[in-house]
Amino acid sequence: MKKLFISQPMKDKTDEQILAERDAAIEEAKRFLGEDVEVIDSFFKDEPAVKNIPLEFLARSISLMAQADVAYFANGWEDARGCRIEYECAVAYGIPAIGAIKAC
Repeated sequence: MKKLFISQPMKDKTDEQILAERDAAIEEAKRFLGEDVEVIDSFFKDEPAVKNIPLEFLARSISLMAQADVAYFANGWEDARGCRIEYECAVAYGIPAIGAIKAC
């Protein structure tokens, strides 16, 4: 069983939308990998909205990504600066990227 990190755009989305996209990502990752996955929880719900907190969330996400065997990039990741940074980290540190990736 592989540890799965999910990178997805979250700006202007409800918790319900985010969680639904995560569920779909998990199912797609399982099909792609041909095995069950252990999801690394990088969705920080119920956190207060504070100036510059997205940078803190990104730092926490990258720290969690260090545990991943594979990273899934959801649709629209290329347009979200945090997701782009997470992608660069995955590539630089040899974490396989799957999902809405055109070329890895």
